[in-house]
Amino acid sequence: MVVAKAKVGARTIPNHVVVDGSNLATEGRSTPSLTQLNEAVLAFMQEFPKTQVTVVVDASFGHRIDKKEASEFSEAIANGELVTPPAGAVGRGDGFVLMIADKVNATIVSNDSYQEFHDQYTWLFDIGRLIGGKPVPHVGWVFVDRLPVRVKSESSPQRGVPNKTAPIPRPIPRPAARSTGRAAERPSARPAPRPTTRPPTRPIPRPPSRQLPRPTATRANASPSAVNTVEQYEAFVAKFPVGTKVKGVVESFASHGAYVRIGEVAGYLPIRLMAAPAPRTPREHVKIGEPLSLVVSDFTQSRRSIEVSLLAVAKAAPEAAPRRRAKSPRLLPRSRLKNRAKKPTG
Repeated sequence: MVVAKAKVGARTIPNHVVVDGSNLATEGRSTPSLTQLNEAVLAFMQEFPKTQVTVVVDASFGHRIDKKEASEFSEAIANGELVTPPAGAVGRGDGFVLMIADKVNATIVSNDSYQEFHDQYTWLFDIGRLIGGKPVPHVGWVFVDRLPVRVKSESSPQRGVPNKTAPIPRPIPRPAARSTGRAAERPSARPAPRPTTRPPTRPIPRPPSRQLPRPTATRANASPSAVNTVEQYEAFVAKFPVGTKVKGVVESFASHGAYVRIGEVAGYLPIRLMAAPAPRTPREHVKIGEPLSLVVSDFTQSRRSIEVSLLAVAKAAPEAAPRRRAKSPRLLPRSRLKNRAKKPTG
């Protein structure tokens, strides 16, 4: 399994991450906080502005947060900014996070090691598939690459190393055989007769196989309207370079951004390019169906993504035409120079 990533300097930047929202919202706390989760996601998007973000929380997340954040949580779910697993999902929130990351080859942002899923998702131990985050006082959120922690059972010793805590089994003593002839003639001392026919066997019922439910496509994960064809993308790039003004209409909300329709193509308006300072959520600044005057800010060829902005963007400098070298004066051949020198002047 190959994960699409970009490398800038010594830091590897993933193209798509799945944020374990319940884990980051509870980091350093006994109960989850929607405000802390929002700060963590905004800090990650500022550090990785070109990474697509999908935020997943547990089904019980809305019942464990502060009552003052309940209305904001409901609006975030309705607008697709947060995703919850379906009711009765196997593995609950952790299993749903891993299923989404496995489906789209994404990186997971979490401090959990997902120990019960190590055998099912072996790619968790690949470098770059897990990123941890912690809030540091007077610094802010810091994100680092990490590997999941394996937990070794105390009752299972390593190979070749005896377990000193395990009791040593002792052999069970057998009763000594009597030498009397009467004991040998008893029925209990005689060998049991061998059966001539096999006993009837009953088929052992097998438990029904449980298949993990596949996650449904959501606006926060994959938007069908946000995928441009190769022809549409190449035609738009050739006609509208970076810095060009275009007209668009808000089509749907995404995780910390919004999709806009620009003619026949789809563009992405991230929250960091809506206003300065950036709003907390995209719905605070734009509305679905609202026409906007946008500026083309960037292109991502691997995803055929068109990024637009409501802020001013510097236009791409046109390539300078190659300078022509000045022609040096052509010198006359030596023979003509000699003839011109011998010619008498009148």
